[in-house]
Amino acid sequence: MFCSITSTAISGVDALPVYVEADVSEGLPMFNIIGAVSTRTREAADRVKTALRNLKIVLPPKRITINLSPGDVRKEGTRYDLPIAAAVLAALDRIPKESLEGTLVLGELHLDGRIEQVPGILPSILTARDLGLKTALVPAANYAEAKAAQALDVVGLASLQDLIDYCSDGRRPENLPAGDAPLSEEEDAEDFSDIRGQESVKRACLIAAAGFHNLLLSGPPGSGKSMAARRLPGILPALTKEERLEVSRIYSVAGLLTAAHPVIQKRPFRAPHHLLSPQALVGGGRSPVPGEITLSHRGVLFLDELPEMPGRNLEFLRQPLEDRFIQISRIGRSVIFPCNFLLVAAMNPCPCGYYPDLNRCTCTERDIRNYTARISQPILDRIDLRTEVPALDYDALHAGGQDKITSAMLKTQVEKAFACQKERYLDMPIAFNSELSARDIPRFCPLSAEAGRLLEAAYTAMALSARGYHRILRIARTIADLDGDDLIRESHISEAVHFRQHS
Repeated sequence: MFCSITSTAISGVDALPVYVEADVSEGLPMFNIIGAVSTRTREAADRVKTALRNLKIVLPPKRITINLSPGDVRKEGTRYDLPIAAAVLAALDRIPKESLEGTLVLGELHLDGRIEQVPGILPSILTARDLGLKTALVPAANYAEAKAAQALDVVGLASLQDLIDYCSDGRRPENLPAGDAPLSEEEDAEDFSDIRGQESVKRACLIAAAGFHNLLLSGPPGSGKSMAARRLPGILPALTKEERLEVSRIYSVAGLLTAAHPVIQKRPFRAPHHLLSPQALVGGGRSPVPGEITLSHRGVLFLDELPEMPGRNLEFLRQPLEDRFIQISRIGRSVIFPCNFLLVAAMNPCPCGYYPDLNRCTCTERDIRNYTARISQPILDRIDLRTEVPALDYDALHAGGQDKITSAMLKTQVEKAFACQKERYLDMPIAFNSELSARDIPRFCPLSAEAGRLLEAAYTAMALSARGYHRILRIARTIADLDGDDLIRESHISEAVHFRQHS
């Protein structure tokens, strides 16, 4: 008696097909699971046997062998409980085998037969679609997420008895959330009009959002660095359909999707504590999971108190900032996580935070030099825009009403610049100017004669690296797009250099 059922394993943000094979034969009574399985996966034998017994289904005293194929794919977690139970029931002819043909099965079992949600449903559904499967049996708590993919006929199961009922006579559980209705994008409660003055900061945020450029904000405590960073996602262009699916796959693997929000509709904003571990920042673990840089994909990663972060953590950002992906290797395998994020970093100008106000600053020159040196030049070189956030005077802070510059106004300009980039890069795998490669810059960043002379002078005076040179051109390209200009002019280079040399 044999049965095979399709399930999936998670590798990075993708799902790989796994075939759960059950064989029931004569021999010494045992329940054995093989096929490169982890300890947690092997424990499924006890969960399945106990869940079946609590449903008054007693396994016969025979040799039951479960093989999770292919054998070169590591099987982690508890997602195989339900497919193992289904394969055993089908092999014992307790449910029709044909009811599970062309069907994806995923879910964790409680000892009383209840089915618990598992991560990675969205990429699993998409992989099942590519395999030509027609139906997916998933935990009821994952039903909305699975339906949101709009790829398969999804059946949400709350218990093992629901599986038996569905396979026996097609009965489906009722009162499950639909999950396929588009979510309305809520208006952002935080607006740039809440920030008084700080026109230079708002201009830097506008350029950063328009071209997806990394940004460093430097200023004393309470000057508005965090306020500006938290309002930046509200002026970014909306996620495209493809980007929503791309980001949702990541959050599905991380187990962060819910029935109320089965699809990520807005660009992510992540603000981890500055003392987070390297694994929490870039991802990893015995079974690699996404870190904060991947959870920020297509959105904003805000790193406050940048010099207070462990130096090792900062250096881990080098490769992701340049390549926009992170590769994590383990013995016998490696996974790749995407991490195309907009980095917004904030820092104080000195340890006490008040330099250059000599009436309040208590730091020595050496203190200041050591403090700023915690951020290495290679990291600074990868940050496109740098601007100071000065403390406000009383008159600017006490002025009544709101600032004239609102998020809606800034977003209109960002969308205008984004439309230019979308048309320019129509047949290319990039969306923003910050993604331009060095090879493509001469083609897409034409300079006027005056702009060329100014850039040459800045390159020499600032002792720029090749990376810094290219980043100035990318910033200038974005500023020109904001002005609706195809040609990069002297004023565009001048502003790009201004924001590049600030610290």
